[in-house]
Amino acid sequence: MDMEVLGQEQSSEQLDLEEISRKISFLDKWREIFSFHRLGTNNTTPQNHEGNHISADENEDGTGIPQPKGQGHLPSSGLCSIPNPSIISSKLGGLPISLAMAMLCEISKKEQEQALAAALAGILWAAGAAQKATICLVSEDTYIASTPDYSVDNFTERLQLFEFLENEAAEKFIYDHLQCFRGEGSHGVILFLYSLIFSRTFERLQMDLDVTTTQLLQPNAGGFLCRQAVLNMILTGRASPNVFNGCEKGRSQETLHGVLTRSDVGYLRWGKDALEDDRLSQVGSMLKTPKLPIWLCNINGNYSILFCTNRQLLSDWKMERLFDLYFYSGQSSQKKLVHLTIDTHSHHWERDQQEEKHGPRRRFSPVEMAIRTKWSEATINWNGTIPFF
Repeated sequence: MDMEVLGQEQSSEQLDLEEISRKISFLDKWREIFSFHRLGTNNTTPQNHEGNHISADENEDGTGIPQPKGQGHLPSSGLCSIPNPSIISSKLGGLPISLAMAMLCEISKKEQEQALAAALAGILWAAGAAQKATICLVSEDTYIASTPDYSVDNFTERLQLFEFLENEAAEKFIYDHLQCFRGEGSHGVILFLYSLIFSRTFERLQMDLDVTTTQLLQPNAGGFLCRQAVLNMILTGRASPNVFNGCEKGRSQETLHGVLTRSDVGYLRWGKDALEDDRLSQVGSMLKTPKLPIWLCNINGNYSILFCTNRQLLSDWKMERLFDLYFYSGQSSQKKLVHLTIDTHSHHWERDQQEEKHGPRRRFSPVEMAIRTKWSEATINWNGTIPFF
């Protein structure tokens, strides 16, 4: 029995060492971003490459006086001033951290751009029914002249369409031309909307829409807003005009089209003027329960993001007992990410007590109301942040 346990421990240690070795192999990938972050080693000081670690004897002694040149040391910083009693011996037997592990959460500008390109390509690929993606870019030449039926806008008539039969090829093309979508004055949102429509094709759009929606945009305050069909096309690949599951009959027995499949990113909606008894306006489970714990939120007409870092949240019901969500609105008034703790199994007196901490208006926070469209009995702890109203 002892030998069996010993063998299991050795096997576990071997797996741990293999994992560390694998992560160390990614060192070059992180070297670029590591070179200018404060956790990096001093550029004028060589690293100890043999063991990929710096021993306690080679560190600064806590007095702020650096050791002789040629010895590896962390940059002097209050964050690195650790009291000597809190420092253990390097010979205690623990596994040393690698540079790749230390920088695992740091994302470089290049990786951010790659993620953006992957997201845009994935949306277009889903709209094209996983068969084709069409990308629109503005060229120098004009291809359409003004006619009695068409007025030039110096934009549409200069478009070139690029079709891709593989998602990876579309992703690479977007990455190579990312500036066309996000550059100053590039009209990238309009370009992406054109790309979305041509990827979906007009034939599919006609099948997606119903009698309630004849246009994809609606005028608003001198500009335009995307209708629900556009949002659903971005989230699910289909331009469904409604947010309920499947199809429903309208007041005149007309067929109304809703969401048919779960999406990667979900959708929550709450408005102070919304009618709770209007079932056709309620977001269905297809959008409320996405494949990933990320939700686009429409709160009183303003858009924001809720997400959870635990990918298992929606695949294991036990995870929904107590969990953390993070809220980001993109507004200049929000200086940092808001950390929310959600408790779905608290007693009613605990909810009342939590709500009374910030006065009677506490329970009417629009963010909380949006969350409760998914978890109706949830108690929401703002962890020190003043609730948004």
